Amino acid sequence: MAKSMTGFARNTASIAGKTVTIEISSVNHRFLDCSIRLPGPWVSIETSLRECIKKHVSRGKLNVFVRHGRGTGITPPIHLDQERAMQYIEASRKLMHEMRSTDALSLNTLITLDGVMSTVEEEPDMKAVENILASALEEALGQLNDMRAREGNALVEALSQHLKALHKSMTRVEERASELTASHEERLRRRMEEINAEVGVKEERLAMEVAVMAERMDVTEELVRLKAHIEHAHDIMAADSAIGRDLNFLTQEMQREVNTLGAKLRSVDTSRDIIEMKGEVEKFREQVQNIE
Repeated sequence: MAKSMTGFARNTASIAGKTVTIEISSVNHRFLDCSIRLPGPWVSIETSLRECIKKHVSRGKLNVFVRHGRGTGITPPIHLDQERAMQYIEASRKLMHEMRSTDALSLNTLITLDGVMSTVEEEPDMKAVENILASALEEALGQLNDMRAREGNALVEALSQHLKALHKSMTRVEERASELTASHEERLRRRMEEINAEVGVKEERLAMEVAVMAERMDVTEELVRLKAHIEHAHDIMAADSAIGRDLNFLTQEMQREVNTLGAKLRSVDTSRDIIEMKGEVEKFREQVQNIE
């Protein structure tokens, strides 16, 4: 199933009485480029979360944000460092004496000084945190892939329409190609006969020149390859795997064949069809950039 590389998902979990939110956003990228932002104490589990992501996503630039929410559990106790407080008080008294000041250090100011009061939180069980986050991340990735699959289906439909239009223009070119080649051969032969009458060219040389020019205008191989590429593209889009890279390479081949057709068939009768073919291949290429 084809998937788009753009999407968004959000999921929540509860860890130690606190709500944790996981948000994932993804955009186009040639490879898998994943950025994970975790609260400081949880950085050690980033590698395992990254491995989890690789199981669900093969291409795209992903931004994963893990945020703490408000706590719903027991408020952690407050710790008072009396020794630290006395150091501040003694330093304040000494400073008052030296500056001959009567402004004493107030209690309100004392408790705001660094290290005097702090909350005591238990060390988290990182294995439990990892399991809960991994489970929540799995659910978020499932949501992300559901969204990417819906967009992928729409992209495949659009790609199919471009291939259909490309094949239609190619069929018109194919129908005219043999007529154009025969007409060009006839004009070339008449011109060579005129030159032959003026300067005297051997019949064998004339026939050889006509054959060479006819070969240069022959587009049979290009049309056969282009048909094969279109069929191959349909097969790839029906595959149940990541198809973006294969389609991207195939688009380059289709573009090459269309350009060669344009170079060989310079008739006014086919120029419009060639231009339309180039346009459809370019539209196809742009859409492919969005597929995983």
